[in-house]
Amino acid sequence: MKVKTILVSQPEPKIENSPYFDLQEKQKVKIDFRPFIHVEGVDAKEIRQQKVDLSKYTAIILTSRNAVDHFFRVADEMRFKVPDSMKYFCQSEAVAYYLQKYVVYRKRKIYVGKRNFADLSPLIKKYKGESFLLPTTDKLKPEVPETLNALNVEWKEAIFYRTVISDLSDLADVYYDILVFFSPSGIESLFHNFPDFKQNDTRIAVFGNTTIKAVEEHGLRVDISAPTPETPSMTMALEKYIRDVNKKK
Repeated sequence: MKVKTILVSQPEPKIENSPYFDLQEKQKVKIDFRPFIHVEGVDAKEIRQQKVDLSKYTAIILTSRNAVDHFFRVADEMRFKVPDSMKYFCQSEAVAYYLQKYVVYRKRKIYVGKRNFADLSPLIKKYKGESFLLPTTDKLKPEVPETLNALNVEWKEAIFYRTVISDLSDLADVYYDILVFFSPSGIESLFHNFPDFKQNDTRIAVFGNTTIKAVEEHGLRVDISAPTPETPSMTMALEKYIRDVNKKK
């Protein structure tokens, strides 16, 4: 069956040159964006209940842009002035770049990993005398605490924001040729909103092994997956699939 419509379970990209818009134009398909999950901040009172005193930490570990936003939101709510001496350990360049929204980059001590959390290990180990705070979500990947525990550093995990299932009830009677997922939480949201969901002719595209596993555990079929050596991004995987099926008579 030819592909005409795609639903991506993420917010619409804010950049004009997103590869999704190129894909839409080149392959003449309609792409809609809808976050299946969203983030809600935890208030300062609940942070205090987790026995977190921001003044006790000399370094912050930031794994995402959400972590950046919610750390500074909570600091503001607690009327805590983040000292210039604070060290920031960012999982990726994208997170470090986003940090500039809140701090003057060149005047701060910022240490950047390559991409995965494990890439931060040598940097954290180098500064093992620091007291580290990890502001995070309630859906933290187990590799993060495992890595930190193995380094024998002083650190504390605190939930600053939660991943919440979005209400998708308005999509009950809407059909898409392809549904695109990036996390197990997206699959959880699908079945929370539509417990009787049947895949039938709907193609499912997934990013990452944990998402593939979640799809298969729910008895669904994976039709498109990324990253692969041939298609390292989701848009590349979608384009290859669409080209193949849409050229068939």
